[in-house]
Amino acid sequence: MSDTLNAAVAALNEKMAGAGFDGTARFVMGDEGSFIVDETGARLGDDEADVTLSADVDTFQQIFEGALNPTSAFMSGKLTIDGDMGAAMRLAQVLA
Repeated sequence: MSDTLNAAVAALNEKMAGAGFDGTARFVMGDEGSFIVDETGARLGDDEADVTLSADVDTFQQIFEGALNPTSAFMSGKLTIDGDMGAAMRLAQVLA
């Protein structure tokens, strides 16, 4: 896997502070690949998920750093969501 994905997983685990997420989400970072967030935190993988979030690397980086609100990213078309919107909303609270 790419250094970008490894860095994203590490940053997200740090942001979540071991809290995990009540559900399963897959983040697809453009051509870099994907990772999973679930009750154990973030990890590399391409498993089935309740919700899939897709965006370019820069958009996800801004979300993880707190510079871009996930809802704003979705509303502006920078982030696409496929699957359970309820899970996406719960995830947005974890990322805030």
